[in-house]
Amino acid sequence: MRITEIRLRQLHGTLPTNGDHWEERLVRPIDIYPEYRTRNDHEGGTQTTDGFKIVTYFVEVHTDEGVTGLAGPIPEGVAFIIARQLRRFLIGQDPIAGERLWDQMHRGMVHGRQGDAMLAISAIDCALWDLRGKWLNQPVYRLLGGPTQTTIPAYASMLGFAVLDAGKVHERAVEYKEKGYRAQKWFFRHGPMSGADGLKKNIELVRTLREAVGEDYDLMFDCWQAMDVGYVVELAERIEEYKPRWLEECVMPDRIESYSRIRERICTPLSGAEHEYTRWGFKRFLDAGALDVIQPDIYWCGGLTETLKIAALATTYDVVTIPHGHSTFATAHFSATQSPIHTPYQEYLVKWNAVHQHFLVDPLDVIDGMINVPDRPGMAMEIDTSKIENEAIVFSD
Repeated sequence: MRITEIRLRQLHGTLPTNGDHWEERLVRPIDIYPEYRTRNDHEGGTQTTDGFKIVTYFVEVHTDEGVTGLAGPIPEGVAFIIARQLRRFLIGQDPIAGERLWDQMHRGMVHGRQGDAMLAISAIDCALWDLRGKWLNQPVYRLLGGPTQTTIPAYASMLGFAVLDAGKVHERAVEYKEKGYRAQKWFFRHGPMSGADGLKKNIELVRTLREAVGEDYDLMFDCWQAMDVGYVVELAERIEEYKPRWLEECVMPDRIESYSRIRERICTPLSGAEHEYTRWGFKRFLDAGALDVIQPDIYWCGGLTETLKIAALATTYDVVTIPHGHSTFATAHFSATQSPIHTPYQEYLVKWNAVHQHFLVDPLDVIDGMINVPDRPGMAMEIDTSKIENEAIVFSD
């Protein structure tokens, strides 16, 4: 079997939202500049009164035996890298030789060890796993040696929900606990440049949530790389009484020494590294003892092939691996193969997953707080053509 074509499909569609899909955004590193701090823009589409307008890309790997692998959604810039740079490593190659193809893509992209180029490698890698599963008529998790578990506890990741209205926060926290989610992660809106008032609002968010869900329930909080050591230490001390399960991405990902300094000074566990890439990048965090939980994104860090290596490395440090939730399908197949003590949760980005799975026939949802691992061949992803308002093949070769 040989790869004959790499096809990139640009899909347009509208996610019904009643005009209110995104409510508030999270704090961002660039918010240190006042002209950015008040912007309430959102990535991934355009919010209108008709719904959330989505334009995105899916990649298909075709073979001479008629077996096709699918991955996505991916951004335009990542699709461009696949079309213009990665295809030369793939056409005519054996799609089953995953290690060979990953290594050749990685070695061939000498300026692509991070960022969009690694996202492109990740998407191709996931498409190849989907292809192999379909070729063998097996779900991907079986190819990986699983399952250790066929249902995975989910935590609700509340990106895009209002965080400044205490009444709404309380209401949504109770609602998603009652839906069966085992935990919730919420996103701070303020960073150091918002001053004492912003810090008080962050603390109020934590207090409101703890009062809403009670004592015996995990709450996590995402700083999204937007803080510094002194601010995080003060924040952690002020919210320690509310017993957060972890604080996430406290500073920008290359500042590993800052993570170590924070971890030495606070009692709350730290998670992070969703914006890190490959086993070599994660090894720096592990060697520094900087994190209690690592969060590689399968569609960013190098694909499923690389995530398995990152997780195996993490177990030697007895560090938990809970991937960032860009792809529910790829993450479910990964989580199904891991020891439950090393991967106790799967992140479910409530609003983002509605966007990312809009074009799929059978989106992978949470039922009573659990994700059921799909048992169909490959990743179990299939495009629903009825949801496509407009389509263009932007590359095919």
